[in-house]
Amino acid sequence: METYLGKFAPQLYAILRIVAGFCFAMHGSQKLIGWPGGDEPKELFSMMGFAGIVELVGGILIMIGLLGSIAAFISSGQMAVAFFMAHVPQGWNPLLNGGEKALIYCFLFLFIAASGSGIWSVDGNKKSPAPV
Repeated sequence: METYLGKFAPQLYAILRIVAGFCFAMHGSQKLIGWPGGDEPKELFSMMGFAGIVELVGGILIMIGLLGSIAAFISSGQMAVAFFMAHVPQGWNPLLNGGEKALIYCFLFLFIAASGSGIWSVDGNKKSPAPV
């Protein structure tokens, strides 16, 4: 049985990939150059600086669909590490420990890593993320 929006699955997947990559890249730019948000840039050769590099470069690669599976897999791992290092020590519940975004990004990027870049990507991977 076809769902109401099932025929648009490849396009919606592409939009999800583009928006998620863009938002992730913005987290990286915030860490590396303090924009947007006005925070002080993090030291480049620190754990937060490394996270900023992964977020900026990984987010851009995911957004444009270039080496999307590899970038998403690395970004997923970074978000898993962030969740367990920064948030779990404050409690197991992601809603209470502030780790909800890290957990969502982790599994979203894991899905993108398994599905490929899809349509509207530099890689040109036409594989649909899921059968509909």
